[in-house]
Amino acid sequence: QVQLVESGGGLVQAGGSLRLSCAASRRALSPYFMGWFRQAPGKEREWVASISWSGGNTYYADSAKGRFTISRDNAKNTAYLQMNSLKPEDTAVYYCAASPTMVISTTRGYNHWGQGTQVTVSS
Repeated sequence: QVQLVESGGGLVQAGGSLRLSCAASRRALSPYFMGWFRQAPGKEREWVASISWSGGNTYYADSAKGRFTISRDNAKNTAYLQMNSLKPEDTAVYYCAASPTMVISTTRGYNHWGQGTQVTVSS
């Protein structure tokens, strides 16, 4: 099994930026379609963005379009989520996930998950 570990979360002011990283171990990242999800307290886990195996195709939720950028570096076995113009409503635990097949926005379509990293945006 591939293991995923998120990092890069923290506390930022509204309008600030963060870059989240998702590092894979035990197996290479290249065979996996990757996604980012987030979950705020008391809320359902929601999809944020996804990226195809070689990075040629990216997909974004409406809440992320124009502000967030998903990318990957297979040579480093790492996926990224660059978050700009952060808003208090972006506050959540952010998770990366992997699937050997094409999965864009459904949580149950992904079979490997990281432990999450906390992002808090203050007003």
